[in-house]
Amino acid sequence: MTLTATPPPVPPAPAPVPAAAPATPPTPPGVRPRRGLDAAGAYGATLMILSALLFGLLLDVGPIGDIRHARDRATGYAALRLALAQGTAPVGQTDENGKLLALGTPVALLTIPELGMREVVREGTTSGVLELGPGHRRDTPLPGQAGTSVLMARESGFGGPFGQLDQLRPDETFVLTTGQGKQTYRVLDVRRAGDPVPPALAAGKGRLVLVTATGPAFAPDGVLQVDADLISKVRPAPARPLAAQQLAPAELPMHGDAAAWVPLVLWGEGLLLAAVGVTLARLRWGRWQAWAVGVPVLGALGLCVADQVARLLPNLI
Repeated sequence: MTLTATPPPVPPAPAPVPAAAPATPPTPPGVRPRRGLDAAGAYGATLMILSALLFGLLLDVGPIGDIRHARDRATGYAALRLALAQGTAPVGQTDENGKLLALGTPVALLTIPELGMREVVREGTTSGVLELGPGHRRDTPLPGQAGTSVLMARESGFGGPFGQLDQLRPDETFVLTTGQGKQTYRVLDVRRAGDPVPPALAAGKGRLVLVTATGPAFAPDGVLQVDADLISKVRPAPARPLAAQQLAPAELPMHGDAAAWVPLVLWGEGLLLAAVGVTLARLRWGRWQAWAVGVPVLGALGLCVADQVARLLPNLI
């Protein structure tokens, strides 16, 4: 009998080992990992927008506004002096072509020795015009002509040209130079709300009212007016096609300019995009690299947005 050998049992095959995930390559030194704009990034962008707007507004109506006012006064004086020398300075509401003078056109030079004031007066009284200096209310005659002329200027912001107006005293005199020569006025009095109104102006005579805000700086609580009578020769006045009923609300005392909303929205969108861009750049490049690029951009856009906000505020601040 032949014996058959039994083969040894075959061990079971080992279970397959799952393949290991490829190792993440190490981040090179000095390179920040890329991340998205998370909640912290959104908070940082919002903080940058608010900071740029706040500091832009403070600088725009403060130190930078003072510098702008000095520049605008110098350029306005040069333009007015040239117009006076050429005999083309405005003497009415319209130019030589019969069109209404453009807002901001220099029309007179106001000199008040007692206050050390020498300011170029421009046509119009909107917030934008009063950023440049004193403005002439367009529905009133020019200084030196029969009737009551009105000049308005800011109390505090953008150089605060009329900030010391309350220091004028009765019987003091000052001069305005226009395209019709020098016009001299004598102060009647300084008045606020509730003070006595000066006597009615006689026919054929001239009067000037200087208007600004009164109260704490940048927080006015009323309107201050200085009344002065013309004591030099009354000049002829051309026809005035623009009546008081046609004057825009933005040119009235303590009113803002609603036309600033459109540029405000556009500049605000630019500031928003810049803030988001700086936040993303900080996550990818690093803090100092992003700020080196972003601070000048955010500062410039913040000033542009702040300038439009200032035009929405009352024009005599």
